[in-house]
Amino acid sequence: MIYPAKNLKSTLFLDIETVSEVKSLNDLPEVFQKLWTKKATSIDKSLDITDPAALEATYIGKAGIFAEFSKIVCISFGFITPEGGLRIKSISSDDEKEILEKFAQLLKTHYPDTNGYYLCGHNIKEFDIPFLCRRMVKHGIYMPNMLDIAGKKPWQTEHLIDTMDLWRFGDIKSYTSLELLAATLGIATPKDDIDGSMVGKTYWEDNDLPRIVTYCQKDVVTVARVMMKFTGQLDIDDDKIEIVA
Repeated sequence: MIYPAKNLKSTLFLDIETVSEVKSLNDLPEVFQKLWTKKATSIDKSLDITDPAALEATYIGKAGIFAEFSKIVCISFGFITPEGGLRIKSISSDDEKEILEKFAQLLKTHYPDTNGYYLCGHNIKEFDIPFLCRRMVKHGIYMPNMLDIAGKKPWQTEHLIDTMDLWRFGDIKSYTSLELLAATLGIATPKDDIDGSMVGKTYWEDNDLPRIVTYCQKDVVTVARVMMKFTGQLDIDDDKIEIVA
């Protein structure tokens, strides 16, 4: 087994959604506007930095994935119940510090250390976990043990279960999306009206945070089902998935 089935009930499945910290590049403090110009040119070497529209387009399209220029608007998480179902809850707000404080307290209370507890998500080692840690540092939030990984060796972070990393089987050359992995494993994924590239617009233009929460929760369901597949367990029936308000 890649991952012992017994660990499933000690695992918190999670996903985060992020957006640019402000709506427009012009809304940033001047120092950050200059710093975004430097960042943008490292993203796109051909970018014309004298073109305000081009700089704005890169900000709208890319700022949400960089922790220095963005914020978390939703953390969704779930766990396997004793009955074999999946219970999911989300913390969402326009106030990122409030989200992070609540999530940190959740981890401290229910997932206090790395001995026998696990965090699981898709690409969490390269995105979700570093993002959470960086934003907690920014807001001066005490780091829970499960996230206190700065400077740790790979064998010291075995409590972080990354479904993309598992699927690599040692191959580090490519990125596999959660959607593609689920389809490959024969796991049905919900047909949403948004995808990751639309989260920023949904937040800043449509002002529809509940829609983002729903999208985030569905990714948690998919991650949990992928792990059931990895461990040779039966799929989770739809009627055994509970969304807790």
